[in-house]
Amino acid sequence: MKAIVSVIGKDKRGIIAKVSTCLYEMDINIENISQTIMQDYFTMIMAVDIGQSNLKFDAIKDKLNSLGKDMGLEIHIQLQSIFDSMHQLDTTSKGL
Repeated sequence: MKAIVSVIGKDKRGIIAKVSTCLYEMDINIENISQTIMQDYFTMIMAVDIGQSNLKFDAIKDKLNSLGKDMGLEIHIQLQSIFDSMHQLDTTSKGL
């Protein structure tokens, strides 16, 4: 099962390391990653595979939210199917 993880917050050392370690500890594989610094803000989007994790989606979400709070970041995860549907609706509503 695929999911999208987004991370946004004030840039600081260790963000990628801590987020990727958290995912690793939950048996979640990072399949693709894009990150950038916009002014002083760190932004990252990751495509992940949660299919091997023994945790339910809500538990994964809670762990990432907890890490985000500890680090002063916003970390969100949503199933890729929902992410894709939202963006498909967005382009449809614009008449594209």
